[in-house]
Amino acid sequence: MKGLGIKIALLLNYFVFAILLNSVGTVILQVQRNYDITKDAASVLEGFKDLPIAITSFLLASFLPKIGLKRSMIIGLILVAACCCLMPFTDAFWYFKVLFMAIGISFALIKVSVFATIGLVTDDAKQHASFMSVLEAFFMAGILVGNVAFSLFVDDSNPKSQEWYNMYWFLGGLSLLALIVLWFSKLDESAAKIESRSLKEDFYEMFRTIAKPLALVFIVSVFLYVLIEQSFQTWFPTFYKDILSTPSSMAIQAGAVLGGATMIGRFASGAVLARIKWIYVLSVCLITVAAIILLALPLAGTSEVSGDISWTNAPLVVYLMPLLGFFLAPIYPTINSTILSSQPKYMHSSVSGLIVIFSALGGTTGSIITGHVFEAYDGATAFYFALVPVTLILIAIWIFYRMIQKQALTA
Repeated sequence: MKGLGIKIALLLNYFVFAILLNSVGTVILQVQRNYDITKDAASVLEGFKDLPIAITSFLLASFLPKIGLKRSMIIGLILVAACCCLMPFTDAFWYFKVLFMAIGISFALIKVSVFATIGLVTDDAKQHASFMSVLEAFFMAGILVGNVAFSLFVDDSNPKSQEWYNMYWFLGGLSLLALIVLWFSKLDESAAKIESRSLKEDFYEMFRTIAKPLALVFIVSVFLYVLIEQSFQTWFPTFYKDILSTPSSMAIQAGAVLGGATMIGRFASGAVLARIKWIYVLSVCLITVAAIILLALPLAGTSEVSGDISWTNAPLVVYLMPLLGFFLAPIYPTINSTILSSQPKYMHSSVSGLIVIFSALGGTTGSIITGHVFEAYDGATAFYFALVPVTLILIAIWIFYRMIQKQALTA
């Protein structure tokens, strides 16, 4: 198989950062317990994660082929490994801000490099879409594993316990393992570079890309999707704890179930998308997401939860909510692969930068809005808000599809 070593390295990198990035939901829940801070105050952690992703991507995305895609990934892994290993020695809310800032900077380096590398290790659009789906499925597997692992370190009987800090030893070690695998993997980066172009020209190329109508519609689609997904992923544990009255460990495990449903959805979508046009698949998925929200949230307000609730005796809504992940699953990798496959390989770094920037902005916006609505009203109202971007992204992907079709006819 072409580039097997580097493909394994890319999958492992994404797995590691899935755990790191999506630990923010667990951390938001736990810092409320450990430091007695409000949901509004805790929600800023999403910004400390996502804004550095956006800023770093904006400044460096178009330059990374010259810096070196593999070298950029190595720098990112070293940074997060160091910060994770320092985490157990701290006892302050401010260090979580530092930690997520480091995770954000590192992930920008990793994600842009990974997306730009996919085109170097695949031969056509079909292979590109297939590997992108597998990559995003591994990301969701990381979310599942991370939430389950964190829940094992949470002490439900002692809100002030910091035993869960020990999870960061595992994360530091996993980052080092990913670094070793990447270090010994070979990657030919020549196709991603245009040697005659200056750094200034590379930077301006990204602005020229943004100005294209196709890119603008794609950006809107990515922004809206991540706004929806991240608001669910970040606030799922708090929703289960505050609205459904589950224990903290079970609330964190709910995030793992959401991640697992998304992972299954991404693996399953690979087979479905090979037979049915992606626009029809995504449209059905978005309509189903809206239907689940309209069905599940009223149930959340009427369900009676006993004091000894567990996964074996929970009400229907506890199992219904994670289905959102299954039907949201195909959207992100499909639209990303579609836009990347339509561009020459030397443009993949710039386009990947746009994906990362507006994914980060969408994630921050979704989490902060959900956090404020959660604080001012309740969790059900906050999740009802998702119906607005679900409707808007349905419109956006149809416009995007028509533009892609028109571009293919004129190429």
